Amino acid sequence: MSDTLLEVRGLQKFFPITRGFFQTVVGHVRAVDGVDFILKEGETLGLVGESGCGKTTASRCILRAIDPTGGQILYRTRDGRTVDLATLPPAELLPLRAEIQMIFQDPFGSLNPRMSEPLLVNGMKNRRERADRVAELLRLVGLRPEFMHRFPHAFSGGQRQRIGIARALATNPRLVVADEPVSALDVSIQAQVLNLLLELQQRLKLTFLFVAHDLSVVRHISDRIAVMYVGQLVELAPTSEIFRQPQHPYTAALMRAVPVADPRVRTADGILSGEVPSPAAPPSGCYFHPRCRHATARCRAEAPALREVAPGHFSRCHFAGEMTF
Repeated sequence: MSDTLLEVRGLQKFFPITRGFFQTVVGHVRAVDGVDFILKEGETLGLVGESGCGKTTASRCILRAIDPTGGQILYRTRDGRTVDLATLPPAELLPLRAEIQMIFQDPFGSLNPRMSEPLLVNGMKNRRERADRVAELLRLVGLRPEFMHRFPHAFSGGQRQRIGIARALATNPRLVVADEPVSALDVSIQAQVLNLLLELQQRLKLTFLFVAHDLSVVRHISDRIAVMYVGQLVELAPTSEIFRQPQHPYTAALMRAVPVADPRVRTADGILSGEVPSPAAPPSGCYFHPRCRHATARCRAEAPALREVAPGHFSRCHFAGEMTF
């Protein structure tokens, strides 16, 4: 597809479990276990799931912050080439770093507390040019240019996250991976930052992979949503379809857990109970069956495949399309 910017095929990331004096490998944590999705140019894909589901690990594999165990990460470069980021040698990967950037969850932790100018543009050696570019980026994210002379501790959480966004944009990227970029912010500030990201996407023609645990947040910004559970995608669909009719019981339970600003609405029924299974020892059959109120003997014995149950709507459930969750 000509409009496909990123295609992830069978992405895996396993971490070895070692034991004993000689650190013998006795097993693996299957943090990401066969993830597939396509990210189209100019869209936002929300990657959602509980803590420990593998969404951050998957995003860091895409960035090659960590090396994947298997699979392909096919990226269409600015000059039209398609390269596999999963196997690209470091020397060939380095020039592409400017095209793929990240917005971190903790803006304060990602800034150097000893530097008043955390934004440095690749290839800009001239100090004056660099200062002009920093001023331009600060204006772009709604901050005053003179802020470049302040240290990180002088900013509020929302301002620090705007600086983090500006830094991610410094190299004119095409793809931005946002890892829980608003989870540490107050609700009112969250809305401001999300609106800023939407505005920047339109102005700069950006593509976002937006990682979050909150469905209400990704609903505001995402064109499509991919739901992860124990290292696997369990549902992938346009945002409107996900919220109109979820086709996996895990997605439906996440939606019921979203707070509703109406005391008359009861949300307790169907909310998830129990803990996320360990990716080092996942359950047999469907990974979700120990927490699923619809589980049958088939679910406990047979692992479902991710299949298309409606145009553009994929689910990893034996009964998707047959029942309402």
